[in-house]
Amino acid sequence: MSAAPPSVEDVRAFGAPGRGAALDPPALAAEHVAFAYGARAVLRDVSLAVARGAMVALAGPNGSGKSTLLALLAGTRRAAAGAIAVGGRPIDDWERRALARTVAVVPQDTSVTFPYTVAEMVLMGRAPHRPPLGLEGGRDVAIAERVMDETGILHLAARRFTELSGGERQRVVVARALAQEPEILLLDEPTSHLDVRHAIEILELVAAVNGARGVTVVAVLHDLTSAALYFERIAFLRDGALVADGAPGAIVTAETIARVFDADVRVDVDAEGIPAIRPRRRS
Repeated sequence: MSAAPPSVEDVRAFGAPGRGAALDPPALAAEHVAFAYGARAVLRDVSLAVARGAMVALAGPNGSGKSTLLALLAGTRRAAAGAIAVGGRPIDDWERRALARTVAVVPQDTSVTFPYTVAEMVLMGRAPHRPPLGLEGGRDVAIAERVMDETGILHLAARRFTELSGGERQRVVVARALAQEPEILLLDEPTSHLDVRHAIEILELVAAVNGARGVTVVAVLHDLTSAALYFERIAFLRDGALVADGAPGAIVTAETIARVFDADVRVDVDAEGIPAIRPRRRS
């Protein structure tokens, strides 16, 4: 018999003493969530709690539900069943602008047709902090300049976003999210369009923001070696279900990778206990 859907009170209590979590409610919580596109189930009975200040990677095969789970946590999609909470409050209780000041999202793809400059794109991240239809002030400009500098795009400030390379665009979108000054940062494959150098720079930046400001980070990643290096926890999904969840050193094993991805790999662990994944050649 399947468990009953959690009540609002269940979600408010998620993380309370006696439920196996810290006294403070988690930054994000999903309890028994399900989602479907028409008749196709994408998520099935997924429960996940993310502590404040944590860095959690979501991994799994294509179509396993990672991006959909991220969208539910962001509030851009609504669960068909179950409950989502942000900071201990049901996500439906949040006013839209207040949620945007708390949660920032870096989507997998950003399509822009109007020729905004990079500076204008980054300043869009300040919108939740301004009155409706209000213009940006000196503090908004200063924050935008700071995050452009942090993401290495300040020299591109006057360039048109539509003229940039894929990697440059991705850094602009990350800068826009950081300009929101969020408590929670959700990233959907943030390094997918970047070369090795810029992928490392983005992950280093995200880790630095987490360390310096305590920003909670949840990211969908395909590079499991990078996930193990930069994230304290990895949650694996397959066929819409959460199948493994834990610290990289304990959970990133050849057996887990075979179970989640049907892939034959070798996992080497360095002196610091960080696993690295290598495929096994079939010939």
